[in-house]
Amino acid sequence: MRTPQDLYQLLDTKAIHYQRFDHPAVFTCAEASTLAPIPGSLASKNLFLKAGKTGRYLLLCLPASARLDLKALGELLAIKNLGFASAERLLATLGLTPGAVSLLAVVNDSAGLVDVIIDEAVTQHDTVLCHPLVNTSTLAINTGDLLRFLDSSHHPARVMQLPCLPA
Repeated sequence: MRTPQDLYQLLDTKAIHYQRFDHPAVFTCAEASTLAPIPGSLASKNLFLKAGKTGRYLLLCLPASARLDLKALGELLAIKNLGFASAERLLATLGLTPGAVSLLAVVNDSAGLVDVIIDEAVTQHDTVLCHPLVNTSTLAINTGDLLRFLDSSHHPARVMQLPCLPA
């Protein structure tokens, strides 16, 4: 599994520009919202889901304020028993602990088990905030650069309108 330092080196090699902000550990979007470093950037949340009994996983990115309708997403994607993956599966698959889930973690999915889905609302912002494999730092990354990074990491993002519950 790669470390945050490995990730920074990879981002630099791929000419993915970012601004880094170190901070105390955060475990929820509410905690992270007090640390949002870039005005106008999108604070997002990332969810790691188990795709039923398929052996595959979904890594979702949506605005931090959104509430995903898990049942509707399962129906939309035709996945039975879609649910949250355990902390053990998160660690084994992406090398992450809860609170540090990030799109950037696809660098640790060498088995190719993770599909990335990004809510289209995320792509309408110039900058997205992401954890660099730990929840004690946040990177502000241009949305286009983030999509390019995912493509180059063999995890092209499926951009779609995710079903969300009313606020």
